[in-house]
Amino acid sequence: MNIVWALVITVLTTAVTVTAMLFVRRRAPQGSYFSDGDRASGVFGVLATGFSVLLGFIIFLSFTSYDQSRAGAESEATIVAQQLQTAQFLPVNARTDLTGELICYARSVAGVEWNAVNTGTLGNSVNPWGVEMFRTISAVDPRTPVEQSAYDRWMDQTADREQARIDRVHGAEGIIPTPLWLVLSVISAVIFVYLLFFADPGERAVTQGVLMGSVTVVITLMLFLLVFFDHPHGDGVGRLQPTAMERTISLIDSQTKLIGLTVTPPCDDDGNRR
Repeated sequence: MNIVWALVITVLTTAVTVTAMLFVRRRAPQGSYFSDGDRASGVFGVLATGFSVLLGFIIFLSFTSYDQSRAGAESEATIVAQQLQTAQFLPVNARTDLTGELICYARSVAGVEWNAVNTGTLGNSVNPWGVEMFRTISAVDPRTPVEQSAYDRWMDQTADREQARIDRVHGAEGIIPTPLWLVLSVISAVIFVYLLFFADPGERAVTQGVLMGSVTVVITLMLFLLVFFDHPHGDGVGRLQPTAMERTISLIDSQTKLIGLTVTPPCDDDGNRR
């Protein structure tokens, strides 16, 4: 969600809850609806503590998933750059094909695949250039010790790259289940209603407004933080971007020029097949 919209919704939500508190305050008895304020505060402490512990635990798990996606993108980009070097030790007939397909894989990740992740349409689809590389390497018959070593290394790097890709895309469709969102919403509503019973015409309106507004702002921002971690891809501040793979694409271009390797990738700049 865009940070501007998040701030607007937070302000509107706070305005609604503060208005509700001031409206209830006009008809509330002196000293609030609770005859025993200490006991009421103790119950509210239990509600707030339970909510904060649950929310904090979920945020921790969500951030772990977010960091895993970020680390997966970094690892995938690094492995692609390493595989380019490994490919140069494979038989000549496969060397050029694998290099071009690696370039297309990198472009696809930073292009069409990243856009699909942002829009939530990636699903269970595989990267087509990963399939092409598998077909190419399957036809390779390494004969020399160097080629055999490069072949084994390529297969290990392929497994690592696929795992890194899984880490990168695993949170694209959201990691927080719907029942958990329902529980958080219900608890938030309970806290809001409970706070209304603290309405007291004996206190100043500003004090009552701050009481309700501060709680509303904190809860709303924490829920928006969960929304951010639940969908870490897309446009906006802090969202995951294909920076690592774009850097790898530039690195590959530089490396191929330095070693005098001329490759015409079978794809456009976004990784679509020509």
